[in-house]
Amino acid sequence: MSLQDRLDTLKADFEAGRFPLKPSAHDLETMRRATTELIAGGQAQRALKGGDRAPEFTLNGPDGKPVSSLELLNRGPLVASFYRGVWCPYCNMELQALEAALPEIAARGASLVAISPQTAANSRKSQRDNKLSFPILSDTGSEVADAFGIRFPLPDYLIETYKHFKTELPAFNADPSWVLPMPARYVIGMDGVIAYAEVNPDYTHRPDPSELLPILDQLKTSRAA
Repeated sequence: MSLQDRLDTLKADFEAGRFPLKPSAHDLETMRRATTELIAGGQAQRALKGGDRAPEFTLNGPDGKPVSSLELLNRGPLVASFYRGVWCPYCNMELQALEAALPEIAARGASLVAISPQTAANSRKSQRDNKLSFPILSDTGSEVADAFGIRFPLPDYLIETYKHFKTELPAFNADPSWVLPMPARYVIGMDGVIAYAEVNPDYTHRPDPSELLPILDQLKTSRAA
């Protein structure tokens, strides 16, 4: 089953009330409205895309040690997945799919990191719960996400719904701002140029990790030429 098939099943279960926190019709309409407005705003089309130069960044890993994009790119291509947080079941399902694909990613000489606005403690919880062997880096205030053009503020009406579900982003992120990254996945070549970009303002839609492999194969071939 593809990642998107699993996400579609997850969405259907949530909307049918088969989660511990059951959404009301108003909750569902609010979330749909926010997604529709984010799509209509066109921010995803303005985000960095293939052919653009990726911003350099240094972020702390869950162990508190800094991780530099330049150092990772000195070893090979970099796959970066922007992750909303431990509270997001769609994101956790994507992380599990990336972990399953990690051996094939690593076999092509690439590194994999997830980037999230959440605290290091929540990143450690994400790693434990999802059995991850790649790091989740803490992007306080979603500043790196902003450099990629994918940070957005939650509208007030959506904040109220998040509070209803006890998803208090200021507590998860140790940051008073109610901002998130749009789910996004980038492949950055060793030259610092983005070779692949997938940004989707609909958090229930994620590309399958298998889409990364041909891109990494092309980069490997280019390095060998």
